[in-house]
Amino acid sequence: MARLELDDLTKVFTDDDGGEVVAVEEVSIDIADGEFLVLVGPSGCGKSTTLRMIAGLETVSDGRIRLGDRVIDDKKPQDRDIAMVFQSYALYPHMTVRGNMSFGLEESTEMPDDEIRTLVDDTAGMLGIAELLERTPTELSGGQRQRVALGRAIVREPEVFLMDEPLSNLDAKLRSEMRTELQRLQEDLDTTTVYVTHDQTEAMTMGDRIAILNDGRLQQVATPLEAYHQPANRFVAGFIGEPSMNFFDVEVQGDQLVHAPAGDTSAGEFSYPISADTRESLQATSRATLGIRPEDIEIVGAAESGRDFDTTVDVVEPMGDENNLYLGFSADSERTFVATVGGMRRVEEGQPAVARVPESAIHLFDADTGEALQNRTLRDAAATEPEL
Repeated sequence: MARLELDDLTKVFTDDDGGEVVAVEEVSIDIADGEFLVLVGPSGCGKSTTLRMIAGLETVSDGRIRLGDRVIDDKKPQDRDIAMVFQSYALYPHMTVRGNMSFGLEESTEMPDDEIRTLVDDTAGMLGIAELLERTPTELSGGQRQRVALGRAIVREPEVFLMDEPLSNLDAKLRSEMRTELQRLQEDLDTTTVYVTHDQTEAMTMGDRIAILNDGRLQQVATPLEAYHQPANRFVAGFIGEPSMNFFDVEVQGDQLVHAPAGDTSAGEFSYPISADTRESLQATSRATLGIRPEDIEIVGAAESGRDFDTTVDVVEPMGDENNLYLGFSADSERTFVATVGGMRRVEEGQPAVARVPESAIHLFDADTGEALQNRTLRDAAATEPEL
């Protein structure tokens, strides 16, 4: 095991016309010994390219990769002491499970055959695939193939595991089960792991920390809860969470945030009163973006303050344990925002609803840069939850 450091890591590709395309730009992350870090972001954000640079499958245009006290970005993949699990599993179809798991050790080490066999047997037992060792990949299910791919990486006993969307080919139920198994496995092995996914559920449930990328740039590195409750910018706030955070562009007018979309009366005009503390966080900002998560919007019986708004339910999206309500400021509103209520609450499309937006739950972002000006604190968020 070892600490893995990415220092201003940059990757530049050359397109067909000879121009430069920056896929990853100055990404710096310090990954602790034994940490499970998840790289997450939309398609094309540079997360898989970053992983491939760590593995040595892509050359580094600029920056450094350090593993422990060694610089490894100039070393061949086989000399980095890193094992990678691919999205496609990449199993040899003509080999048995045992052959797939032992092949790397046979080719790259001088370990005796009996020791390799014992190590493969032990690893297969840990992964619950001992009875599959003499089968070929074509005789296995998707979940079994994934375990074989994991086993092939584990037997190498590397200092770092790299995983490139390893669960994306599985069905929803099996993907959920494998998430739990991977977490248990990583805790047992205590090996530094970098895991790439576009699925924010995987990122939030699996990572000790998550690193959010967009357009090749690192947006934030934080624990899942910190990224959710204290996003560094509007992109992180909108990307993390399902349904996404609601955003309203507002003008700062004294102690009011005024939402008045030019030329779009259907979007709804409102004024939102703010406290002195919130006003101070805005400093000299004249335009901002107000954000509120769907679960933080309360549906109440009647308006009691300036933070309560008359709306109409446009669409009800039942999810079983909860309902997502798409609300408009008028019955014919073309633009809606989302509130989440309990699944047993009866709500009908077209009915009026009063939406309360608590000031303690709002987020504020700079309208030009998107940088966070105010977030709810984790203490405030925890205060809304009952004690166990």
